[in-house]
Amino acid sequence: MAIRIDQVVTRTGDDGRTSLGDGTRTAKDSLRVEAYGSVDEANAAVGVLRLHVADDKALDAVLARIQHGLFDIGGDLCIPGAPDAPYRIDDRLLRLVEAEIAVLVERQAPLDSFVLPGGSAGAAHAHVVRTVIRRAERRVVRLAAAEPVNPLVVRTLNRLSDYAFVLARHLNDDGRADVVWTRGR
Repeated sequence: MAIRIDQVVTRTGDDGRTSLGDGTRTAKDSLRVEAYGSVDEANAAVGVLRLHVADDKALDAVLARIQHGLFDIGGDLCIPGAPDAPYRIDDRLLRLVEAEIAVLVERQAPLDSFVLPGGSAGAAHAHVVRTVIRRAERRVVRLAAAEPVNPLVVRTLNRLSDYAFVLARHLNDDGRADVVWTRGR
């Protein structure tokens, strides 16, 4: 599919409405726009995380693939209709993320406490990614209660937040430098 964007400023959204992927006009605060907007925020957070892991080319490549996948998810969400339509995402990103989680977890120290967001700069940003993805997931679940949504979107977002947690631990010396929660501290 060729995409060409000749005009960025269209003024068509000045009335508080936007166009969905099928051309339908809707309010900018609709459940659908909130859902794919939150996915867009998650994508931006992954972009910031990539700045902190740029020296690790393999990890940067995985995060780049995740960014493309998040854009695909946003595209899936911006088009209302049957959740099994042919333009919907498939399970490739889900499989990639599950494989990456398995590799990282194998190296990590066992969890014996809750982990606080922090540690290295990369880990702290991975935790931000995790929380932004969790918010996107909640928005998509809310949308799915009202309108058809591809069920792979929720599963993939759930797994992506798991990956961000495991990645944060990896970036904290595979969990050995995690900042752990101590009750009442």
